[in-house]
Order: sequence, then C-alpha cells, then structure tokens
Amino acid sequence: MSWLNKVRNSLSFIQKRDTTDTLWIKCPGCSEMLFIKEYEDDLSVCPRCGHHGRIGADARLAQLMDPGFVLLPAPVVREDPLKFRDSKRYSDRMKAARAANPHPDAYTNAFGTIEGKPAVVGVQDFGFMGGSMGMAVGNAIIAGIERAIREKCAYVAVTAAGGARMQEGILSLMQMPRTTVAISRLHAAGLPYIVLLTDPTTGGVTASYAMLGDVQIAEPGALIGFAGQRVIQDTIREKLPEGFQRAEYLYAHGMIDMVVHRREMKATLANVIDYLTGARAA
Repeated sequence: MSWLNKVRNSLSFIQKRDTTDTLWIKCPGCSEMLFIKEYEDDLSVCPRCGHHGRIGADARLAQLMDPGFVLLPAPVVREDPLKFRDSKRYSDRMKAARAANPHPDAYTNAFGTIEGKPAVVGVQDFGFMGGSMGMAVGNAIIAGIERAIREKCAYVAVTAAGGARMQEGILSLMQMPRTTVAISRLHAAGLPYIVLLTDPTTGGVTASYAMLGDVQIAEPGALIGFAGQRVIQDTIREKLPEGFQRAEYLYAHGMIDMVVHRREMKATLANVIDYLTGARAA
C-alpha cells in the first residue's frame, strides 16, 4: 500500500462536521460564499447582493409572527386519489417529501399575533414538492380562513409554488375556485386578506389565491407569473423585457402594491393589518 493510500484511509475516520458544506453556503444571486451563520442571522438574505433565499415554513412563521404562535392541525385528505404513477408512484413521492420536511404537506397555518395584531398566517413551502397545490393545500387554506373568520382577524397567505400538483389532476385544479370562494367569505365577514408573494409563485397558484389579496406584497427579486418566460416568448415570438415576471417589474406595472425587504416585512404586515382592520371597523 502506498503512503498516499495510508494517509487517505487514516483521514476517512475524521468526522465531516467542520467541512465547508456545513460552514458555508453559496449565494444563488451573486455566487459568493457566505458564512452560513451570518447568512441565517440576516434572515437568509445575502449581505452582499441582497438576494432573498428560499426558507421553510417554520423559519417563515418565526420571522413573521410573535413568539407563542400555535400551529393549526393539518387537514386530512384522501391520499393518492387517482393512483397516479409516472417514473415513480405518487405515494412514494409523498413519503420521500414527508421524510425530508417537518410538515405533512406544502401548506402550514398558524394562529398568533404580528406585533400584537391577531392574525392567521398560512405559509406555502417550496421545499415540499415545489410547494405544489393539491387537495391538502386547498383544504389547509380553507381551514385557515375559517379559523380567521372565527377569530375575527386577518388572514395572511405566504405563497411559494410551481403551480398545481399534476399527480392529482383535475382535483388539484379544483382548489382554485374552492380557495376563491373561501376568500370571498373572508371578505364578506369584513376581514383583511393579505398576500405575501415569495420566490417563486407561479402557475395555478398565481391564477387564484395568490393574486386576490386586499394588499399584495412581494419580496425583492421574487419570480411571480403564470406561464414560464420561455413559453410566453415562444408563443408571442417576441423578446421579453429585462426583469420580466420579477417583483420589481410587477410593482412598476401596477400588478402588486409593495416590494418589501425581509427585515421590514413583519412591521409592514402589522401596519397593513392595523390599517385594514381599522378602516373596515370605521
């Protein structure tokens, strides 16, 4: 055995706890290597270029809500209603997604306060099968809105999705009108519906509950749209403008109301809730 093999074998017993994989993260925006603790302390926003990284439901709720919020139970839906299979069974994909995530599906509700203002907040997690909208997501949104009506408080939806979940076919598309009806019930009760659009929010989610807010807020640089840019460009046979479907472009063209940095998001939501509840009470 050569000396190189001896050295390599002796190093194989060293734990990988202190490798660059656990200490550093590469920014998707500027490709700079960031110290992961610094990145997380800055709410998963790159301190160099300001890129807003994708975060999970638990981190999002902790950032937006006051301590002491309560997670609402996830609604139970029929599993794999179409017995769908592509390269894998849908049931196997769900098992893998649940093993990698803390929640049973892509949408999680919590009840609590935002700077003292009561609210129900629903968060869509892109890390769970691309945040795809299926029956569980639709039922969770409806359950969250019903809780907001009972509590007489605002409902905040934080969206992040690649669209409808194809493995549930027409049943996933039916969540578009179902959630729309639930939002109309919230409005009929005189309660605010606020949407926070995060990267990415696309497909049937954009075509339904993501764009029905009384106030539409987006994070900087978030991709927001229905069809993909390449599909649109090939259809209209024209080159799309720079920044097309990004939050700043939509804001400049009146599609959304605000683009807010993650550090200021909690205070902004509290102000919007305070204004809308006060205005409607008056």
